[in-house]
Amino acid sequence: MAHHPQHSTQPASNSHEQFSSHVVPASVLLAVFGALLVLTFLSWAATWVDLGVWNLWLAMGIATVKAALVALYFMHLRYDPSFYALVLAAALLFVLLFVCLTLLDAVEYYPDIHAMTQG
Repeated sequence: MAHHPQHSTQPASNSHEQFSSHVVPASVLLAVFGALLVLTFLSWAATWVDLGVWNLWLAMGIATVKAALVALYFMHLRYDPSFYALVLAAALLFVLLFVCLTLLDAVEYYPDIHAMTQG
């Protein structure tokens, strides 16, 4: 008894058909890489300037921009469907909430830390 498989000429259904691959030009990736280098330099340079309480806010802001660049371009979220942008925005909103609460707590202890370093 020979078994003769039947082959379909129809392509297999794939749940990922609505997504198309997107090749990001090397110039865009290099520009983002350059921006990340500049932001890293700014993070380093900000440590040499005494802005008081704002040093932490500045560092967190620069880190947020760097994380957004990595997510948008190197993880290709910029070219994905808009639902993923909504999920990213919700996640960033919660991260912002947690960062703000942490910074508020850090600001509360700043006078004690300043007094210890002065005397």
